[in-house]
Amino acid sequence: MPTLQLDHAHLSRLAGNGRINATHIVSQAGGWAIQVDVDDQEHVLTAQRSGNVRLFKKLETLVSYLQALGIDHFEIDSSTWDPQQTGTYQRPDRSQALKRAHEAAAYDAWFIEQVHASRRDPSPSLDDEEVEQFFAARRAELRTQKR
Repeated sequence: MPTLQLDHAHLSRLAGNGRINATHIVSQAGGWAIQVDVDDQEHVLTAQRSGNVRLFKKLETLVSYLQALGIDHFEIDSSTWDPQQTGTYQRPDRSQALKRAHEAAAYDAWFIEQVHASRRDPSPSLDDEEVEQFFAARRAELRTQKR
């Protein structure tokens, strides 16, 4: 496996400039990876956010991706391909992110409902001056109790 990494933006620039000497699609556990030869060095495509090797579950999706970049010639290495592996590829980090998103959405809904409930509350409210006067009187009362 190559140690040099590149992301989509870098791969797109290299393909646009015609600097890619060869492209290889390599099977891995969970899908297909892209390796490119640039200046006699092998690079692997990584996901932008995680920095992990970007895997494509479907070969058709990968071919469409490469063709959109202008890469239409490549070699496929399927020596380690296992059709059972593609179904078991999971993203536990996405599960946690979705749980956090649902919790945040539930909290937002609860908070908005609390705001609406307080605005609908028929009990009398005080304006700013009345509150200041009330607490000034309360502070004065507490000071006299301490003495």
